Amino acid sequence: MMIKLALAFILDALLGDPVWLYHPIRVIGKWISMAEKILRRCFPANLWGERLAGVFLVIFVVLPSFDLPAGVIFIVGKFYPWLAFALEVFWMYQILAMKCLKVEALKVYDALTHQNIALARQRLSWLVGRDTANLSEEEIVKATVETVAENTTDGVIAPMLFMAIGGAPLGFAYKAVNTLDSMVGYRNDKYRYFGTASARADDVVNFIPARLAGLLMVLAAFFCRYDAAGAWRCFVRDRNKHLSPNSAQTESACAGALGIQLGGTHDYFGKPVVKPTLGDEKRRAEPEDIRRANRLMVVTSVLCLILVGFGCF
Repeated sequence: MMIKLALAFILDALLGDPVWLYHPIRVIGKWISMAEKILRRCFPANLWGERLAGVFLVIFVVLPSFDLPAGVIFIVGKFYPWLAFALEVFWMYQILAMKCLKVEALKVYDALTHQNIALARQRLSWLVGRDTANLSEEEIVKATVETVAENTTDGVIAPMLFMAIGGAPLGFAYKAVNTLDSMVGYRNDKYRYFGTASARADDVVNFIPARLAGLLMVLAAFFCRYDAAGAWRCFVRDRNKHLSPNSAQTESACAGALGIQLGGTHDYFGKPVVKPTLGDEKRRAEPEDIRRANRLMVVTSVLCLILVGFGCF
């Protein structure tokens, strides 16, 4: 499995997600939307009805996300083992998102370096769920750094760990949980109860990967010649401050490594959401911090690949 994962990692690092290539996560997203409509019609629109519907949503989405690719790989492998090998490597490559995340963050960086703050806000809105229309340059930088740090876990580290255990099928199952959380795991009026199971499932599957990612990011700060001591200090102090049990694990390490402060109150869907601050504000955030955060993400991912390789062998 390690050979497949290494090949997938290299493909992702080189190619990313070409716009012309239909991504399987879009299939999962469409299935989530369809299943939500069906389940909302089948269960009463009250607290327990919506929560029960949300549980069935997780089951109906995650199980096929594992079973279908597992079945295809098994059947193809019976007749063409080499094709099954290539197919699984290709799917594993599609599951990883390191290059895509890096490229999208650099689009924000490019807009800021050209003093086009309106374009930077628009490009940031493609990456985050918060309202971006009125963000300052520094707030845009911080939001981009936060999303790079947070998605180091669910875009790279967690998929790598799950695929090292169960290949592409388990990787797709993980991404199904992750996609459920991103689509319905909100605390707003529409999803407060319906999205509970999805949000909790995402918390569970990311619990260990997020903490490993945070530790590896502290080590990555050393190799990147950033403030590794600050990364460790902020990781230990701030990693459990976030509303989510997992998001601050990497965000705190990243903030400490860069010497900036992340978090704080932000608007989501027109309403302010109060979040604790992470890190120490030794200086103001600047556009170059986006490139630094990208570097941390890449080195953290490489360290994880090496760690998984030792575990496999």
